[in-house]
Amino acid sequence: MKILVCISHVPDTTSRINFIDNNTKFDTSGVQYIIGPYDDYALARAVELKESSGASVTVINVGLAETEPTLRKALAIGADDAIRINADPSDSYFVAAQIAEHAKGYDLILMGRESIDYNSGVVHAMVGEMLGIPSVSPVMKLDIEGDKVKMAREIEGGKEYVEAKLPIVAGCQEPIAEWKIPNMRGIMSARTKPLKVAEPKATEKAVTHIRYDLPPPKGAVKMISADNVEQLVQLLKTEAKVL
Repeated sequence: MKILVCISHVPDTTSRINFIDNNTKFDTSGVQYIIGPYDDYALARAVELKESSGASVTVINVGLAETEPTLRKALAIGADDAIRINADPSDSYFVAAQIAEHAKGYDLILMGRESIDYNSGVVHAMVGEMLGIPSVSPVMKLDIEGDKVKMAREIEGGKEYVEAKLPIVAGCQEPIAEWKIPNMRGIMSARTKPLKVAEPKATEKAVTHIRYDLPPPKGAVKMISADNVEQLVQLLKTEAKVL
């Protein structure tokens, strides 16, 4: 079985976010980048399937040269080889089109339910549509039985259990697997594992970013005595305007 895991290169969740050039560009100075947390779950499940069934695992990223350390980390965790599509991941449609171009011939395509930078959560569905295969998300459990994939996905108020035949695209989330930390052996072996750089497929960009805005600063907190119900009600009416 051939597994393709799509890896996003995103700012660490503790990074301070700023914009430059009149809020038209993200300020990357001083920002630490990581594998997208949901993609980490997808990669961990792929490595588990590799260890249990002998599957091969390829990781893919749409990004420029600065994303290669992130791909090397994925190789250290257990992927066999990597593909970097040499392009700026400008919008979801563009990213999906690039992934779909290289995903043909894989049995299982895994990725996070969404990236944590733009949080669009649509790439898995687009890739499935472009390849003409099923797409399921968010997947909390995934098992392979022959040519069938048995999954549990989160729905409002509960879980839904679904089956589909390979090939399939799955958008993953916890608790599908536990994150894996690369060990020294993995880090050393990752240096010699193949990392292919491919030029992007000509694709029309569907979205243009005009500007970014930071959320407004949080307002001050007013502490009201538990005995002063009248003042609390008055503030809820006049300031919070929720009554």
